[in-house]
Amino acid sequence: MKTPIAVTVPDAVKLSDLSRTSIYEALKRGDLSARKAGRRTLISFADLEAYLARLPEYREERDR
Repeated sequence: MKTPIAVTVPDAVKLSDLSRTSIYEALKRGDLSARKAGRRTLISFADLEAYLARLPEYREERDR
Protein backbone atom coordinates (compact mmCIF):
# COMPACT_ATOMS: atom_id res chain seq x y z
CA MET A 1 0.00 0.00 0.00
CA LYS A 2 1.32 3.43 -0.92
CA THR A 3 1.56 6.14 1.70
CA PRO A 4 -0.96 8.88 0.90
CA ILE A 5 0.17 12.48 0.43
CA ALA A 6 -2.82 13.81 2.37
CA VAL A 7 -5.76 12.39 4.28
CA THR A 8 -9.21 13.65 5.20
CA VAL A 9 -10.20 14.13 8.82
CA PRO A 10 -12.13 10.81 8.92
CA ASP A 11 -9.06 9.04 7.50
CA ALA A 12 -6.79 10.79 10.04
CA VAL A 13 -9.09 9.49 12.78
CA LYS A 14 -8.84 5.92 11.45
CA LEU A 15 -5.08 6.05 10.91
CA SER A 16 -4.20 7.65 14.24
CA ASP A 17 -6.94 6.18 16.42
CA LEU A 18 -7.50 9.71 17.80
CA SER A 19 -11.01 11.07 18.06
CA ARG A 20 -12.47 13.51 15.55
CA THR A 21 -12.64 16.09 18.33
CA SER A 22 -8.95 15.58 19.16
CA ILE A 23 -8.01 16.15 15.52
CA TYR A 24 -10.05 19.36 15.30
CA GLU A 25 -8.68 20.60 18.66
CA ALA A 26 -5.11 20.04 17.42
CA LEU A 27 -5.98 21.98 14.26
CA LYS A 28 -7.49 24.81 16.31
CA ARG A 29 -4.40 25.00 18.57
CA GLY A 30 -2.11 25.01 15.55
CA ASP A 31 -0.45 21.75 16.59
CA LEU A 32 -1.63 20.18 13.32
CA SER A 33 -2.10 21.96 10.01
CA ALA A 34 -4.58 21.35 7.21
CA ARG A 35 -5.58 22.67 3.81
CA LYS A 36 -9.00 23.13 2.28
CA ALA A 37 -9.92 21.66 -1.10
CA GLY A 38 -13.47 22.83 -1.64
CA ARG A 39 -15.37 21.52 1.36
CA ARG A 40 -12.79 18.87 2.21
CA THR A 41 -10.21 19.38 4.92
CA LEU A 42 -6.95 17.67 4.02
CA ILE A 43 -4.14 16.92 6.43
CA SER A 44 -0.70 16.16 5.10
CA PHE A 45 0.22 12.60 6.03
CA ALA A 46 3.71 13.81 6.99
CA ASP A 47 2.17 16.48 9.29
CA LEU A 48 -0.04 13.85 10.93
CA GLU A 49 2.98 11.60 11.53
CA ALA A 50 4.98 14.53 12.93
CA TYR A 51 2.12 15.52 15.24
CA LEU A 52 1.87 11.98 16.61
CA ALA A 53 5.64 11.85 17.11
CA ARG A 54 5.50 15.06 19.18
CA LEU A 55 2.94 13.66 21.61
CA PRO A 56 4.38 12.89 25.04
CA GLU A 57 5.66 9.38 25.68
CA TYR A 58 3.63 7.14 27.94
CA ARG A 59 5.15 6.76 31.37
CA GLU A 60 3.50 4.53 33.90
CA GLU A 61 2.89 6.29 37.19
CA ARG A 62 4.20 4.41 40.17
CA ASP A 63 3.13 4.66 43.78
CA ARG A 64 5.65 6.61 45.77
